[in-house]
Amino acid sequence: MTKADLVDIIAEGTGLTKVETAAVVDGLFTTMRHALKAGESIEIRGFGRFQVVQRAARFGRNPRTGEVVHIPAQKTLRFYCSKLLQDSLNRSTDER
Repeated sequence: MTKADLVDIIAEGTGLTKVETAAVVDGLFTTMRHALKAGESIEIRGFGRFQVVQRAARFGRNPRTGEVVHIPAQKTLRFYCSKLLQDSLNRSTDER
């Protein structure tokens, strides 16, 4: 599903125009991006939690040459699925 698909589905379900819905979706993503950049986690009950974690610097290996390569420390985003969403994903399609 793309952002455009998301906008179409939400616009159809809410009765808002696609332009209004696109503005809301863009605002949501912008707000989430700013919160994550500030180091905050985002928890959406019944869906999951987005959290920024710091990965330590480490050494890797170039698979082509076998040369040892230094990989610097970096931040990465983790998503932790809620139990409700996990249970929903694991139910058979007939039960949904």
